[in-house]
Amino acid sequence: MKINTLAVLSALAIVGSVANAAVTPNSLFTDNAILQREVSVPVWGTASNGEKVNVEIAGQHLSTVAQNGEWLVRLKPVKAGGPYTLRITGENKIQFKNILFGDVWICSGQSNMEKPLGHSFGQDIPNYQQEIANATHPNIHEYYVPKQTSYTPIADSNSKWTVCGPDTVADYSAVGYFFVRDLQPNIKVPVGMIFTAWGGTLAEAWTSPEYLSKLPDFQKSVERIKQFDTIEGRKKQLDEWYQKNDPGSANGANWQASDFDDSSWKTMPVPSVMQNTGLSGFNGIVWFRTKVNLSADEASKAAVLHLGPIDDNDTTWINGQLVGATEGFATQRNYTISAGVLKAGDNVITVRLLDTGGIGGINGTADQLKLELPNSGIEPISFAGNWKYKETTSITTVSSPAPSALVGPNDPTALYNAMITPLIKFPIKGVIWYQGEANNDRAKQYQTLFPTLIDCWRNVWNEPNLPFLYVQIAPYRDMTPEIREAQFLTLFDTHDTAMAVITDAGVADDIHPGNKQIVGARLALAALAKAYGRKIEYSGPLYKSYKIRGNHIEISFTHTGKGLVAKGGELKGFTIAGADKKFLPAQAQIVGDKVSVWNDSVDSPVAVRYGWANVPDVNLYNVEGLLASPFRTDVDK
Repeated sequence: MKINTLAVLSALAIVGSVANAAVTPNSLFTDNAILQREVSVPVWGTASNGEKVNVEIAGQHLSTVAQNGEWLVRLKPVKAGGPYTLRITGENKIQFKNILFGDVWICSGQSNMEKPLGHSFGQDIPNYQQEIANATHPNIHEYYVPKQTSYTPIADSNSKWTVCGPDTVADYSAVGYFFVRDLQPNIKVPVGMIFTAWGGTLAEAWTSPEYLSKLPDFQKSVERIKQFDTIEGRKKQLDEWYQKNDPGSANGANWQASDFDDSSWKTMPVPSVMQNTGLSGFNGIVWFRTKVNLSADEASKAAVLHLGPIDDNDTTWINGQLVGATEGFATQRNYTISAGVLKAGDNVITVRLLDTGGIGGINGTADQLKLELPNSGIEPISFAGNWKYKETTSITTVSSPAPSALVGPNDPTALYNAMITPLIKFPIKGVIWYQGEANNDRAKQYQTLFPTLIDCWRNVWNEPNLPFLYVQIAPYRDMTPEIREAQFLTLFDTHDTAMAVITDAGVADDIHPGNKQIVGARLALAALAKAYGRKIEYSGPLYKSYKIRGNHIEISFTHTGKGLVAKGGELKGFTIAGADKKFLPAQAQIVGDKVSVWNDSVDSPVAVRYGWANVPDVNLYNVEGLLASPFRTDVDK
């Protein structure tokens, strides 16, 4: 496990003034975008101050004038359909094709949402190769939000939409894909999934400072963040750390300058794992430099620098001008280049890399290292090959940057600012969420934190009834029943929510179970009921109340559907206790739409629990085949 030790300075990915800038739409508007049907959709971006911007799509023609470098128009509602062409005209002209109107769903959470269909961690997805081969769905598109962190809101994720097909779907979230695959044929409109998830992350990282500050447990954290909530403040601290600890960053060193003499540096093939290509056993600061030759026409275009993933952290310059800095060993680097940075002839790319442990380097694939000139008709320019490099300081010999300068993925608000705020102007139909494992050891706190997150997202999208569908944590040896209880209780603390119970789809020894088909299918059922008003049973039985009848306790449920059933034989998973609160295995029997629970050695029972274990062994379903959620009658609220 890598330790995050450098603040994300994503806002620095766009440097320089917006003056004399070409009109540029937010990256949510690219080829293959899916826009929310039947609502007013804003289209926005950047341009020169005072520049007139025209937007055309679906027979609509709108105009505005950029103010403070930004512009926005609002489309009138459009029914589901397409494809349309989106034309945006200012000092330049941009055209995007295959734009569809349909329903847009956010797919968020941690690693079980992140787990891809193809080359997955944990268990393989059952039959994943055939699933990929069959995944030709031209009306399903995905927008991928790159991993990044920030204490301040970020405006653009700098990503793009892709069409679901065998050549793209392997990288899609498996849960997200199976959800939209099962949903789309039922609603018969295009479906867009916006994937924004990060493994191992805490719920508070996905919540805004305004909402976190309502919770006593997080007030001090929010106050601390406010002290470091400017890019300038964090940049200053990090610059001081590098100046102190890195010869290349010392005052006057100027290793990033285009005319810096790197002739004595060694060479390394890039991309590569640097420990395998000249720096065996080294962890610390390494400088990399290469050149890209451009014609005058190419240098005049708007550009995006793609570096792929870097392990762990980078600060990147072109021709001596800072273009971006990012923390995170799995994060794609996509840096927008301001006008005037590129030039005809050789352009020098310089990367200062900090590797904090294990393997490191600019270590993606060759096709990821490219300079893209969007909407120019010019093919991306590759700069994979031999780079100059020089190692300077081993991380073992210096202290890490000051904690106040760090923005890790589990810092409160860090992912909300970086991976949610770029999306909140974009209308959506609903949210699917798979998270909670990281908050397992604070399950009691999660009872208020999780509903707060839901309220936060509904507020920023200005959708008080936004459907929010989530997955109850699967059985795993280290996942306590209390975290599932916190998720269960959220159903009663929030409206327009639903929970997919997957107690029958976990693996005791793997926190990433492979059967994501069943997860997607159950979320799709919940969506049909909650978001589309279908009169269907979408949940397994949920504990409602109990009555003590002699030495039995009778349990009542909601969502009994067409009846309760014990799959595979007699009911199991129930325990019962008397006043001593010593829970013993219990017998249980379905009686109509209730369950009667008893143990002959407990004369005066006071409480029942069901599935109350890290790895429950349970079998209570409704006739519709949906599993009952674990619960306890002595609920801890």
